[in-house]
Amino acid sequence: MSDISIHESAIVDAGAQIGEGSRVWHFVHVCSGAKIGRGCSLGQNVFVGNRVVIGNNCKIQNNVSVYDNVTLEDDVFCGPSMVFTNVYNPRSAITRKNEYRDTLVKNGATLGANCTIVCGVTIGRYAFVGAGAVIQRDVPDYALMVGVPARQIGWMSEFGERLDLPLSGDAQTVCSHQQVAYRLSGGQLSKVNS
Repeated sequence: MSDISIHESAIVDAGAQIGEGSRVWHFVHVCSGAKIGRGCSLGQNVFVGNRVVIGNNCKIQNNVSVYDNVTLEDDVFCGPSMVFTNVYNPRSAITRKNEYRDTLVKNGATLGANCTIVCGVTIGRYAFVGAGAVIQRDVPDYALMVGVPARQIGWMSEFGERLDLPLSGDAQTVCSHQQVAYRLSGGQLSKVNS
């Protein structure tokens, strides 16, 4: 762990795997079964559970708890104080640890500050969940989601800019920042390989 920066106030339990170049900031707790990739940043007061997998180059901002059964692929951004859950119908007096639902956040997705991801969903590649949104269903690749409950209002490029496209139909546009084309067809957005 010589290439990893761990603040003296952080607790990293024996057995936790943290990739090279990762930074673990103040008051973080990483449980023993956690697997964290290379080049990640865990901000102040982050908690990472035992059955958690975090890919490479993920940024987890302050006050985020990544609970058991959450998987983050590479390049995922978790905004400050956003929330994951892992039990769908919790009760204090009833143990439901055998009912945890898996949550998958795919490559490049952004989860905005104070949003909530209800367990059992998949967030698509490069999707963008706005601040304060509540996600209860699967989110398509590149979808821009806002509101409570969240609804799709547009599409986002891999660069993180809103694309000039309708929600449905057949259309094509170019992200002006990267000069990359995107095609909407059958309710799904994909990058056009040049």
